[in-house]
Amino acid sequence: MQRCQRWRPLASVSWVLLRTCRAHSGLPSTACSSPERQQEAGVWKDFNSRLATGPTFQHFLRNASVPQEKPSSEVDDPPPYLTVDELSGRQRKVYLETYGCQMNVNDTEIAWSILQKSGYLRTSNLQEADVILLVTCSIREKAEQTIWNRLQQLKVLKSKRLRSRVPLRIGILGCMAERLKEEILSREKMVDVLAGPDAYRDLPRLLAVAESGQQAANVLLSLDETYADVMPVQTSPSATSAFVSIMRGCDNMCSYCIVPFTRGRERSRPVASILEEVRKLSEQGLKEVTLLGQNVNSFRDTSEVQFNNAVSTNLSRGFSSNYKTKQGGLRFAHLLDQVSRIDPEMRIRFTSPHPKDFPDEVLQLIHERDNICKQIHLPAQSGSSRVLEAMQRGYSREAYVELVHHIRESIPDVSLSSDFIAGFCGETEEDHFQTMSLLQEVQYNMGFLFAYSMRQKTRAYHRLKDDIPEEVKLRRLEELITVFREEATKANKTFVGCTQLVLVEGLSKRSATDLCGRNDGNLKVIFPDAEMEDVTNSGLRVRAQPGDYVLVKITSASSQTLKGHVLCRTTLKDSSTYY
Repeated sequence: MQRCQRWRPLASVSWVLLRTCRAHSGLPSTACSSPERQQEAGVWKDFNSRLATGPTFQHFLRNASVPQEKPSSEVDDPPPYLTVDELSGRQRKVYLETYGCQMNVNDTEIAWSILQKSGYLRTSNLQEADVILLVTCSIREKAEQTIWNRLQQLKVLKSKRLRSRVPLRIGILGCMAERLKEEILSREKMVDVLAGPDAYRDLPRLLAVAESGQQAANVLLSLDETYADVMPVQTSPSATSAFVSIMRGCDNMCSYCIVPFTRGRERSRPVASILEEVRKLSEQGLKEVTLLGQNVNSFRDTSEVQFNNAVSTNLSRGFSSNYKTKQGGLRFAHLLDQVSRIDPEMRIRFTSPHPKDFPDEVLQLIHERDNICKQIHLPAQSGSSRVLEAMQRGYSREAYVELVHHIRESIPDVSLSSDFIAGFCGETEEDHFQTMSLLQEVQYNMGFLFAYSMRQKTRAYHRLKDDIPEEVKLRRLEELITVFREEATKANKTFVGCTQLVLVEGLSKRSATDLCGRNDGNLKVIFPDAEMEDVTNSGLRVRAQPGDYVLVKITSASSQTLKGHVLCRTTLKDSSTYY
Protein backbone atom coordinates (compact mmCIF):
# COMPACT_ATOMS: atom_id res chain seq x y z
CA MET A 1 0.00 0.00 0.00
CA GLN A 2 2.76 2.43 0.85
CA ARG A 3 4.34 1.89 -2.55
CA CYS A 4 1.02 2.51 -4.39
CA GLN A 5 0.36 5.70 -2.41
CA ARG A 6 3.86 6.95 -3.16
CA TRP A 7 3.34 6.75 -6.94
CA ARG A 8 -0.33 7.77 -7.06
CA PRO A 9 0.37 11.38 -8.25
CA LEU A 10 1.96 9.92 -11.40
CA ALA A 11 -0.96 7.59 -12.18
CA SER A 12 -2.47 9.83 -14.85
CA VAL A 13 0.91 10.28 -16.51
CA SER A 14 1.46 6.54 -16.55
CA TRP A 15 -1.98 6.04 -18.09
CA VAL A 16 -1.25 8.51 -20.90
CA LEU A 17 2.08 6.84 -21.60
CA LEU A 18 0.39 3.42 -21.66
CA ARG A 19 -2.29 4.54 -24.13
CA THR A 20 0.28 6.24 -26.33
CA CYS A 21 2.52 3.19 -26.33
CA ARG A 22 -0.39 0.95 -27.31
CA ALA A 23 -1.36 3.25 -30.15
CA HIS A 24 2.14 3.18 -31.60
CA SER A 25 3.08 -0.39 -30.84
CA GLY A 26 -0.03 -2.21 -32.10
CA LEU A 27 -0.81 -3.62 -28.65
CA PRO A 28 -4.49 -4.65 -28.21
CA SER A 29 -6.73 -2.07 -26.54
CA THR A 30 -10.27 -2.06 -25.18
CA ALA A 31 -13.01 -1.44 -27.79
CA CYS A 32 -14.06 2.22 -27.96
CA SER A 33 -17.81 1.92 -28.17
CA SER A 34 -18.97 4.89 -26.05
CA PRO A 35 -19.06 8.47 -27.47
CA GLU A 36 -16.58 9.57 -24.81
CA ARG A 37 -14.15 6.88 -25.89
CA GLN A 38 -14.63 7.80 -29.57
CA GLN A 39 -13.98 11.48 -28.80
CA GLU A 40 -10.89 10.51 -26.82
CA ALA A 41 -9.64 8.41 -29.74
CA GLY A 42 -10.05 11.39 -32.04
CA VAL A 43 -7.98 13.56 -29.72
CA TRP A 44 -5.17 11.03 -29.65
CA LYS A 45 -5.26 10.65 -33.43
CA ASP A 46 -4.86 14.41 -33.82
CA PHE A 47 -2.06 14.44 -31.22
CA ASN A 48 -0.23 11.59 -32.94
CA SER A 49 -0.39 13.27 -36.34
CA ARG A 50 1.00 16.53 -34.93
CA LEU A 51 3.70 14.57 -33.10
CA ALA A 52 4.76 12.83 -36.31
CA THR A 53 5.26 16.12 -38.15
CA GLY A 54 6.91 17.93 -35.21
CA PRO A 55 10.58 18.23 -34.26
CA THR A 56 12.50 15.02 -33.60
CA PHE A 57 15.00 14.23 -30.85
CA GLN A 58 17.80 14.78 -33.38
CA HIS A 59 16.49 18.31 -33.94
CA PHE A 60 17.07 19.16 -30.28
CA LEU A 61 20.50 17.51 -30.26
CA ARG A 62 21.53 19.43 -33.35
CA ASN A 63 20.49 22.75 -31.86
CA ALA A 64 22.11 21.97 -28.52
CA SER A 65 25.49 21.13 -30.09
CA VAL A 66 25.86 24.57 -31.66
CA PRO A 67 25.16 27.21 -29.01
CA GLN A 68 23.81 30.40 -30.49
CA GLU A 69 25.99 33.34 -29.54
CA LYS A 70 24.22 36.49 -28.50
CA PRO A 71 24.80 39.39 -30.92
CA SER A 72 27.27 41.89 -29.50
CA SER A 73 24.62 44.61 -29.72
CA GLU A 74 22.17 42.63 -27.60
CA VAL A 75 22.43 43.10 -23.84
CA ASP A 76 20.85 41.26 -20.94
CA ASP A 77 17.87 42.82 -19.27
CA PRO A 78 18.86 44.67 -16.10
CA PRO A 79 17.92 43.10 -12.75
CA PRO A 80 14.53 44.37 -11.48
CA TYR A 81 16.14 46.51 -8.80
CA LEU A 82 18.39 48.44 -11.23
CA THR A 83 17.66 50.59 -14.27
CA VAL A 84 19.71 50.63 -17.47
CA ASP A 85 20.95 54.10 -16.51
CA GLU A 86 22.10 52.88 -13.09
CA LEU A 87 24.08 50.06 -14.74
CA SER A 88 25.81 52.57 -16.99
CA GLY A 89 29.23 53.87 -16.01
CA ARG A 90 28.12 57.42 -16.88
CA GLN A 91 31.74 58.26 -17.79
CA ARG A 92 33.03 57.68 -14.29
CA LYS A 93 36.79 57.17 -14.31
CA VAL A 94 38.32 53.81 -13.36
CA TYR A 95 41.86 53.31 -12.05
CA LEU A 96 43.15 49.72 -12.24
CA GLU A 97 46.14 48.33 -10.32
CA THR A 98 47.46 44.85 -11.09
CA TYR A 99 49.37 42.59 -8.69
CA GLY A 100 50.77 39.09 -9.21
CA CYS A 101 51.04 36.85 -12.25
CA GLN A 102 50.48 37.29 -15.98
CA MET A 103 46.96 35.89 -15.60
CA ASN A 104 46.13 38.94 -13.50
CA VAL A 105 47.47 41.21 -16.24
CA ASN A 106 45.11 39.49 -18.66
CA ASP A 107 42.25 39.65 -16.13
CA THR A 108 42.80 43.41 -15.86
CA GLU A 109 42.37 43.72 -19.63
CA ILE A 110 39.20 41.58 -19.49
CA ALA A 111 37.71 43.62 -16.62
CA TRP A 112 38.48 46.88 -18.41
CA SER A 113 36.91 45.60 -21.66
CA ILE A 114 33.67 44.88 -19.77
CA LEU A 115 33.63 48.22 -17.96
CA GLN A 116 34.50 50.17 -21.10
CA LYS A 117 31.44 48.75 -22.87
CA SER A 118 29.33 49.86 -19.90
CA GLY A 119 30.36 53.50 -20.29
CA TYR A 120 33.30 53.84 -17.91
CA LEU A 121 36.45 55.79 -18.76
CA ARG A 122 40.02 54.74 -17.96
CA THR A 123 42.44 56.94 -16.03
CA SER A 124 46.09 56.53 -15.08
CA ASN A 125 45.77 59.29 -12.48
CA LEU A 126 44.79 57.91 -9.08
CA GLN A 127 43.67 61.34 -7.83
CA GLU A 128 41.00 61.77 -10.50
CA ALA A 129 39.58 58.24 -10.23
CA ASP A 130 35.94 57.61 -9.24
CA VAL A 131 36.51 53.86 -9.02
CA ILE A 132 39.72 52.13 -7.90
CA LEU A 133 40.01 48.40 -8.62
CA LEU A 134 42.86 46.23 -7.35
CA VAL A 135 43.42 42.96 -9.25
CA THR A 136 44.95 40.81 -6.52
CA CYS A 137 47.05 37.71 -5.87
CA SER A 138 46.79 35.13 -3.06
CA ILE A 139 49.62 32.77 -3.94
CA ARG A 140 51.65 33.85 -0.88
CA GLU A 141 51.00 35.73 2.36
CA LYS A 142 53.33 38.53 1.28
CA ALA A 143 51.20 39.18 -1.81
CA GLU A 144 48.09 39.58 0.36
CA GLN A 145 49.88 41.80 2.87
CA THR A 146 50.78 44.14 0.02
CA ILE A 147 47.07 44.60 -0.68
CA TRP A 148 46.18 45.17 2.99
CA ASN A 149 48.85 47.88 3.11
CA ARG A 150 47.56 49.43 -0.10
CA LEU A 151 44.03 49.55 1.30
CA GLN A 152 45.25 51.61 4.24
CA GLN A 153 46.68 54.14 1.80
CA LEU A 154 43.44 54.20 -0.19
CA LYS A 155 41.42 54.66 3.00
CA VAL A 156 43.13 58.01 3.49
CA LEU A 157 42.39 58.98 -0.12
CA LYS A 158 38.73 58.03 0.32
CA SER A 159 38.36 59.97 3.57
CA LYS A 160 39.70 63.14 1.91
CA ARG A 161 37.26 62.89 -1.02
CA LEU A 162 35.52 66.20 -1.60
CA ARG A 163 31.77 66.12 -0.98
CA SER A 164 31.25 67.92 -4.27
CA ARG A 165 32.51 64.86 -6.15
CA VAL A 166 30.80 61.48 -6.56
CA PRO A 167 31.79 59.07 -3.76
CA LEU A 168 34.99 57.12 -4.39
CA ARG A 169 34.35 53.38 -4.79
CA ILE A 170 37.06 50.78 -4.10
CA GLY A 171 36.97 47.20 -5.32
CA ILE A 172 39.04 44.05 -4.77
CA LEU A 173 39.17 41.72 -7.77
CA GLY A 174 40.71 38.32 -8.37
CA CYS A 175 42.17 35.63 -6.14
CA MET A 176 42.28 37.54 -2.85
CA ALA A 177 38.60 38.44 -3.20
CA GLU A 178 37.85 34.77 -3.80
CA ARG A 179 39.95 33.48 -0.91
CA LEU A 180 39.13 35.94 1.87
CA LYS A 181 35.60 37.09 0.96
CA GLU A 182 33.91 37.96 4.27
CA GLU A 183 37.18 38.93 5.98
CA ILE A 184 37.76 41.75 3.50
CA LEU A 185 34.22 43.10 3.80
CA SER A 186 34.20 42.94 7.60
CA ARG A 187 37.78 44.11 8.17
CA GLU A 188 37.78 46.94 5.64
CA LYS A 189 34.42 48.68 5.56
CA MET A 190 35.79 51.05 2.94
CA VAL A 191 35.85 48.24 0.36
CA ASP A 192 32.70 48.57 -1.75
CA VAL A 193 33.03 45.74 -4.28
CA LEU A 194 34.38 42.18 -4.32
CA ALA A 195 34.61 40.24 -7.58
CA GLY A 196 36.22 36.81 -7.93
CA PRO A 197 38.07 35.70 -11.08
CA ASP A 198 34.86 34.35 -12.65
CA ALA A 199 32.67 37.38 -11.83
CA TYR A 200 34.10 40.18 -13.97
CA ARG A 201 31.00 40.23 -16.18
CA ASP A 202 29.09 41.26 -13.06
CA LEU A 203 31.23 44.34 -12.37
CA PRO A 204 28.72 46.89 -13.79
CA ARG A 205 25.99 45.52 -11.52
CA LEU A 206 28.25 45.34 -8.48
CA LEU A 207 29.35 48.95 -8.95
CA ALA A 208 25.74 50.04 -9.45
CA VAL A 209 24.74 48.37 -6.18
CA ALA A 210 27.71 50.04 -4.45
CA GLU A 211 26.38 53.44 -5.57
CA SER A 212 23.53 52.98 -3.08
CA GLY A 213 26.07 52.76 -0.27
CA GLN A 214 25.92 48.96 0.09
CA GLN A 215 28.83 46.55 -0.18
CA ALA A 216 28.44 44.27 -3.21
CA ALA A 217 30.14 40.92 -3.81
CA ASN A 218 30.19 38.09 -6.33
CA VAL A 219 32.78 35.40 -5.67
CA LEU A 220 31.04 32.45 -7.29
CA LEU A 221 33.35 30.11 -9.17
CA SER A 222 32.22 28.79 -12.53
CA LEU A 223 32.68 25.46 -14.28
CA ASP A 224 32.56 27.01 -17.75
CA GLU A 225 33.49 30.73 -17.65
CA THR A 226 36.44 31.44 -19.96
CA TYR A 227 35.51 34.97 -21.16
CA ALA A 228 35.89 33.56 -24.68
CA ASP A 229 33.63 36.29 -26.13
CA VAL A 230 35.36 39.16 -24.31
CA MET A 231 38.14 40.77 -26.31
CA PRO A 232 40.70 42.07 -23.78
CA VAL A 233 41.65 45.73 -24.20
CA GLN A 234 45.42 46.20 -24.28
CA THR A 235 46.35 48.46 -21.38
CA SER A 236 49.54 49.69 -23.04
CA PRO A 237 49.01 51.19 -26.52
CA SER A 238 52.74 50.96 -27.30
CA ALA A 239 53.07 47.30 -26.30
CA THR A 240 54.83 44.90 -28.66
CA SER A 241 53.46 41.75 -26.98
CA ALA A 242 50.24 40.52 -25.43
CA PHE A 243 48.89 37.78 -23.19
CA VAL A 244 46.10 35.53 -24.47
CA SER A 245 44.27 33.43 -21.90
CA ILE A 246 43.49 29.97 -23.31
CA MET A 247 42.25 28.20 -20.18
CA ARG A 248 41.39 28.96 -16.57
CA GLY A 249 41.61 27.05 -13.30
CA CYS A 250 43.66 24.01 -12.36
CA ASP A 251 42.88 20.38 -11.49
CA ASN A 252 46.37 19.33 -10.35
CA MET A 253 45.71 19.92 -6.64
CA CYS A 254 49.36 20.20 -5.63
CA SER A 255 49.31 20.13 -1.85
CA TYR A 256 50.84 23.62 -1.40
CA CYS A 257 48.79 25.47 -4.03
CA ILE A 258 45.77 27.73 -3.50
CA VAL A 259 44.99 28.16 -7.23
CA PRO A 260 42.30 25.42 -7.52
CA PHE A 261 40.45 27.12 -4.64
CA THR A 262 40.71 30.67 -5.96
CA ARG A 263 40.35 30.05 -9.70
CA GLY A 264 38.36 26.81 -9.75
CA ARG A 265 38.41 23.78 -12.00
CA GLU A 266 40.13 23.61 -15.37
CA ARG A 267 38.15 24.74 -18.40
CA SER A 268 39.48 25.70 -21.81
CA ARG A 269 38.43 28.30 -24.33
CA PRO A 270 37.23 27.15 -27.76
CA VAL A 271 40.12 27.06 -30.22
CA ALA A 272 38.20 29.27 -32.66
CA SER A 273 37.90 32.14 -30.18
CA ILE A 274 41.63 31.97 -29.34
CA LEU A 275 42.61 32.05 -33.01
CA GLU A 276 40.32 35.03 -33.60
CA GLU A 277 41.97 36.97 -30.76
CA VAL A 278 45.49 36.16 -31.99
CA ARG A 279 44.55 37.27 -35.53
CA LYS A 280 43.30 40.61 -34.24
CA LEU A 281 46.50 41.11 -32.24
CA SER A 282 48.50 40.36 -35.38
CA GLU A 283 46.45 42.91 -37.33
CA GLN A 284 47.23 45.47 -34.62
CA GLY A 285 50.93 44.93 -35.29
CA LEU A 286 51.88 43.02 -32.12
CA LYS A 287 54.91 40.80 -32.56
CA GLU A 288 54.62 38.39 -29.64
CA VAL A 289 51.82 36.46 -27.97
CA THR A 290 52.05 34.45 -24.75
CA LEU A 291 49.37 31.78 -24.32
CA LEU A 292 48.30 31.79 -20.68
CA GLY A 293 46.84 29.27 -18.26
CA GLN A 294 47.42 27.97 -14.74
CA ASN A 295 48.23 24.64 -16.42
CA VAL A 296 48.49 25.85 -19.97
CA ASN A 297 49.66 22.66 -21.64
CA SER A 298 46.76 20.60 -20.27
CA PHE A 299 44.52 22.62 -22.63
CA ARG A 300 41.50 20.58 -23.80
CA ASP A 301 38.81 22.19 -25.94
CA THR A 302 35.64 20.09 -25.80
CA SER A 303 33.40 22.57 -27.61
CA GLU A 304 33.66 20.67 -30.92
CA VAL A 305 31.49 17.56 -30.58
CA GLN A 306 33.26 15.65 -33.35
CA PHE A 307 36.53 15.67 -31.37
CA ASN A 308 35.13 14.54 -28.03
CA ASN A 309 35.86 10.86 -28.69
CA ALA A 310 39.54 11.45 -29.43
CA VAL A 311 42.08 9.55 -27.38
CA SER A 312 43.79 11.22 -24.45
CA THR A 313 47.22 12.79 -24.82
CA ASN A 314 50.10 10.84 -23.33
CA LEU A 315 51.82 12.30 -20.28
CA SER A 316 55.55 12.86 -20.09
CA ARG A 317 57.43 9.62 -19.40
CA GLY A 318 57.52 8.73 -15.70
CA PHE A 319 54.84 11.28 -14.75
CA SER A 320 51.36 10.81 -13.32
CA SER A 321 48.38 13.07 -12.62
CA ASN A 322 46.29 13.56 -9.48
CA TYR A 323 43.09 13.13 -11.48
CA LYS A 324 41.63 10.59 -13.88
CA THR A 325 43.03 10.94 -17.39
CA LYS A 326 40.64 13.04 -19.47
CA GLN A 327 39.46 11.76 -22.83
CA GLY A 328 38.68 13.70 -25.96
CA GLY A 329 38.88 17.30 -27.04
CA LEU A 330 41.39 19.32 -29.03
CA ARG A 331 44.70 19.34 -27.18
CA PHE A 332 47.53 21.83 -26.68
CA ALA A 333 49.60 20.54 -29.61
CA HIS A 334 46.70 21.26 -31.98
CA LEU A 335 46.22 24.76 -30.59
CA LEU A 336 49.95 25.56 -30.71
CA ASP A 337 50.08 24.39 -34.31
CA GLN A 338 47.14 26.56 -35.36
CA VAL A 339 48.30 29.67 -33.48
CA SER A 340 51.81 29.46 -34.97
CA ARG A 341 50.37 29.44 -38.51
CA ILE A 342 48.53 32.77 -38.15
CA ASP A 343 51.52 35.08 -38.53
CA PRO A 344 55.05 33.78 -39.27
CA GLU A 345 56.42 37.10 -37.92
CA MET A 346 54.73 36.73 -34.53
CA ARG A 347 56.57 34.95 -31.74
CA ILE A 348 54.57 32.43 -29.70
CA ARG A 349 55.26 31.66 -26.04
CA PHE A 350 53.22 29.86 -23.37
CA THR A 351 53.12 29.74 -19.59
CA SER A 352 52.72 28.25 -17.06
CA PRO A 353 52.96 24.56 -17.94
CA HIS A 354 53.15 21.45 -15.79
CA PRO A 355 56.05 19.07 -16.54
CA LYS A 356 53.65 16.14 -16.86
CA ASP A 357 52.04 17.58 -20.02
CA PHE A 358 54.96 17.57 -22.47
CA PRO A 359 54.23 14.76 -24.93
CA ASP A 360 56.57 14.37 -27.90
CA GLU A 361 54.15 16.05 -30.33
CA VAL A 362 54.46 19.34 -28.38
CA LEU A 363 58.26 19.17 -28.26
CA GLN A 364 58.48 18.32 -31.96
CA LEU A 365 56.27 21.29 -32.85
CA ILE A 366 58.42 23.70 -30.82
CA HIS A 367 61.50 22.37 -32.60
CA GLU A 368 60.00 22.67 -36.09
CA ARG A 369 58.35 26.12 -35.99
CA ASP A 370 60.65 29.13 -36.20
CA ASN A 371 58.12 31.42 -34.49
CA ILE A 372 57.51 29.17 -31.46
CA CYS A 373 60.12 30.29 -28.95
CA LYS A 374 62.69 27.70 -27.93
CA GLN A 375 62.09 28.41 -24.26
CA ILE A 376 60.27 26.16 -21.80
CA HIS A 377 59.23 26.89 -18.26
CA LEU A 378 59.58 23.64 -16.33
CA PRO A 379 58.52 24.14 -12.69
CA ALA A 380 60.39 21.67 -10.50
CA GLN A 381 59.48 23.10 -7.02
CA SER A 382 61.99 20.77 -5.32
CA GLY A 383 64.94 18.53 -6.11
CA SER A 384 63.95 15.94 -3.51
CA SER A 385 61.72 13.03 -4.52
CA ARG A 386 60.45 12.79 -0.95
CA VAL A 387 59.36 16.42 -0.91
CA LEU A 388 57.89 16.14 -4.43
CA GLU A 389 55.72 13.28 -3.20
CA ALA A 390 54.52 15.38 -0.25
CA MET A 391 53.77 18.19 -2.69
CA GLN A 392 51.71 15.75 -4.84
CA ARG A 393 53.59 16.79 -7.96
CA GLY A 394 53.23 13.43 -9.72
CA TYR A 395 56.91 12.80 -10.48
CA SER A 396 60.26 11.97 -8.91
CA ARG A 397 63.54 13.84 -9.28
CA GLU A 398 64.76 11.12 -11.62
CA ALA A 399 61.72 11.44 -13.92
CA TYR A 400 62.13 15.23 -13.99
CA VAL A 401 65.83 15.03 -14.91
CA GLU A 402 65.05 12.49 -17.63
CA LEU A 403 62.48 14.92 -19.05
CA VAL A 404 65.08 17.72 -19.05
CA HIS A 405 67.46 15.52 -21.05
CA HIS A 406 64.67 14.55 -23.45
CA ILE A 407 63.70 18.20 -24.01
CA ARG A 408 67.30 19.20 -24.71
CA GLU A 409 67.69 16.33 -27.16
CA SER A 410 64.44 17.28 -28.91
CA ILE A 411 65.04 21.06 -28.96
CA PRO A 412 68.74 21.96 -29.29
CA ASP A 413 69.69 25.31 -27.68
CA VAL A 414 66.45 25.40 -25.68
CA SER A 415 66.38 27.79 -22.70
CA LEU A 416 64.89 26.47 -19.47
CA SER A 417 63.36 28.26 -16.51
CA SER A 418 61.83 26.88 -13.32
CA ASP A 419 60.05 27.53 -10.00
CA PHE A 420 61.38 26.42 -6.60
CA ILE A 421 59.94 26.52 -3.08
CA ALA A 422 62.28 26.72 -0.07
CA GLY A 423 61.23 25.30 3.28
CA PHE A 424 58.18 23.21 2.39
CA CYS A 425 56.58 21.15 5.16
CA GLY A 426 59.01 18.56 6.55
CA GLU A 427 61.90 19.60 4.29
CA THR A 428 65.20 18.43 5.77
CA GLU A 429 68.68 19.81 5.14
CA GLU A 430 69.27 16.79 2.91
CA ASP A 431 66.15 17.64 0.88
CA HIS A 432 67.39 21.22 0.60
CA PHE A 433 70.81 20.00 -0.57
CA GLN A 434 69.14 17.90 -3.28
CA THR A 435 67.32 20.99 -4.56
CA MET A 436 70.61 22.90 -4.75
CA SER A 437 72.18 19.98 -6.61
CA LEU A 438 69.29 19.98 -9.12
CA LEU A 439 69.96 23.67 -9.80
CA GLN A 440 73.59 22.78 -10.46
CA GLU A 441 72.74 19.78 -12.63
CA VAL A 442 70.20 21.50 -14.90
CA GLN A 443 71.69 25.03 -15.08
CA TYR A 444 68.49 26.99 -15.71
CA ASN A 445 68.65 30.26 -17.65
CA MET A 446 65.94 31.82 -15.47
CA GLY A 447 64.38 30.98 -12.13
CA PHE A 448 61.63 32.04 -9.74
CA LEU A 449 62.38 31.10 -6.14
CA PHE A 450 60.26 31.69 -3.03
CA ALA A 451 60.03 30.71 0.62
CA TYR A 452 57.05 28.46 1.40
CA SER A 453 53.91 30.24 2.54
CA MET A 454 51.12 27.97 3.83
CA ARG A 455 47.66 28.74 2.45
CA GLN A 456 44.35 27.80 4.03
CA LYS A 457 42.17 25.25 2.19
CA THR A 458 45.17 23.50 0.62
CA ARG A 459 45.95 19.84 1.34
CA ALA A 460 49.16 20.91 3.10
CA TYR A 461 47.11 23.11 5.45
CA HIS A 462 44.87 20.18 6.41
CA ARG A 463 47.34 17.27 6.31
CA LEU A 464 50.85 18.61 6.85
CA LYS A 465 52.66 20.75 9.39
CA ASP A 466 54.38 24.03 8.53
CA ASP A 467 57.32 23.05 10.71
CA ILE A 468 60.23 24.93 9.13
CA PRO A 469 61.08 28.11 11.09
CA GLU A 470 60.87 31.32 9.08
CA GLU A 471 64.55 32.11 9.53
CA VAL A 472 65.45 28.66 8.17
CA LYS A 473 63.17 29.17 5.16
CA LEU A 474 64.83 32.50 4.40
CA ARG A 475 68.32 31.11 4.82
CA ARG A 476 67.56 28.20 2.48
CA LEU A 477 65.99 30.60 0.00
CA GLU A 478 69.13 32.75 -0.05
CA GLU A 479 71.27 29.66 -0.60
CA LEU A 480 69.07 28.57 -3.50
CA ILE A 481 69.23 32.05 -5.04
CA THR A 482 73.03 32.07 -4.74
CA VAL A 483 73.36 28.69 -6.46
CA PHE A 484 70.83 29.63 -9.13
CA ARG A 485 72.69 32.85 -10.00
CA GLU A 486 76.02 31.06 -10.23
CA GLU A 487 74.62 28.39 -12.56
CA ALA A 488 72.51 30.80 -14.62
CA THR A 489 75.59 32.96 -15.19
CA LYS A 490 77.44 29.91 -16.50
CA ALA A 491 74.52 28.97 -18.74
CA ASN A 492 74.05 32.50 -20.09
CA LYS A 493 77.76 32.98 -20.78
CA THR A 494 77.47 30.36 -23.50
CA PHE A 495 75.70 33.10 -25.52
CA VAL A 496 78.82 35.31 -25.52
CA GLY A 497 80.18 35.56 -29.06
CA CYS A 498 76.87 34.36 -30.52
CA THR A 499 74.32 36.38 -32.49
CA GLN A 500 70.81 36.55 -31.04
CA LEU A 501 67.52 37.61 -32.60
CA VAL A 502 66.00 40.23 -30.29
CA LEU A 503 62.49 41.70 -30.28
CA VAL A 504 62.93 45.35 -29.30
CA GLU A 505 60.72 46.51 -26.40
CA GLY A 506 61.99 50.08 -25.90
CA LEU A 507 64.52 52.11 -23.96
CA SER A 508 66.52 50.46 -21.20
CA LYS A 509 65.34 51.46 -17.73
CA ARG A 510 68.92 52.11 -16.64
CA SER A 511 70.22 54.07 -19.63
CA ALA A 512 68.61 56.50 -22.04
CA THR A 513 71.26 55.63 -24.64
CA ASP A 514 70.52 51.88 -24.61
CA LEU A 515 67.65 49.81 -25.92
CA CYS A 516 66.33 46.57 -24.46
CA GLY A 517 64.50 43.57 -25.79
CA ARG A 518 64.28 39.81 -25.37
CA ASN A 519 65.82 36.95 -27.24
CA ASP A 520 64.12 33.70 -28.18
CA GLY A 521 64.90 32.31 -24.72
CA ASN A 522 63.14 35.27 -23.05
CA LEU A 523 66.38 36.67 -21.65
CA LYS A 524 66.66 40.46 -21.48
CA VAL A 525 69.19 41.85 -23.98
CA ILE A 526 70.68 45.36 -23.65
CA PHE A 527 72.40 47.10 -26.59
CA PRO A 528 73.30 50.68 -27.63
CA ASP A 529 70.73 52.72 -29.54
CA ALA A 530 72.69 53.11 -32.78
CA GLU A 531 72.12 53.27 -36.51
CA MET A 532 72.16 49.95 -38.30
CA GLU A 533 71.59 48.37 -41.67
CA ASP A 534 68.07 47.28 -42.60
CA VAL A 535 68.50 43.97 -44.42
CA THR A 536 64.99 44.23 -45.89
CA ASN A 537 65.89 47.55 -47.55
CA SER A 538 69.42 47.40 -48.94
CA GLY A 539 71.47 50.50 -48.22
CA LEU A 540 68.96 51.96 -45.74
CA ARG A 541 70.28 52.97 -42.30
CA VAL A 542 67.76 52.91 -39.45
CA ARG A 543 67.41 53.04 -35.68
CA ALA A 544 65.55 50.25 -33.96
CA GLN A 545 61.98 50.89 -32.81
CA PRO A 546 59.76 48.90 -30.42
CA GLY A 547 58.42 45.91 -32.32
CA ASP A 548 61.48 45.57 -34.59
CA TYR A 549 63.49 42.40 -34.84
CA VAL A 550 67.23 43.06 -34.65
CA LEU A 551 70.32 40.87 -34.59
CA VAL A 552 72.62 41.50 -31.61
CA LYS A 553 76.15 40.13 -31.14
CA ILE A 554 76.44 39.17 -27.45
CA THR A 555 79.54 40.47 -25.67
CA SER A 556 78.77 39.79 -21.98
CA ALA A 557 76.31 37.93 -19.77
CA SER A 558 75.05 37.77 -16.18
CA SER A 559 72.48 35.62 -14.43
CA GLN A 560 69.66 37.86 -15.69
CA THR A 561 70.89 39.90 -18.66
CA LEU A 562 72.78 39.68 -21.92
CA LYS A 563 74.62 42.68 -23.42
CA GLY A 564 75.91 43.24 -26.93
CA HIS A 565 76.04 45.48 -29.99
CA VAL A 566 73.41 45.64 -32.69
CA LEU A 567 74.19 44.34 -36.19
CA CYS A 568 71.10 44.97 -38.31
CA ARG A 569 67.33 45.11 -38.46
CA THR A 570 65.75 41.98 -39.92
CA THR A 571 62.63 39.82 -39.89
CA LEU A 572 61.94 36.64 -38.00
CA LYS A 573 61.79 34.72 -41.26
CA ASP A 574 65.09 36.08 -42.61
CA SER A 575 67.00 36.00 -39.33
CA SER A 576 67.83 32.28 -39.53
CA THR A 577 70.20 32.92 -42.45
CA TYR A 578 72.36 35.23 -40.30
CA TYR A 579 73.01 33.05 -37.25
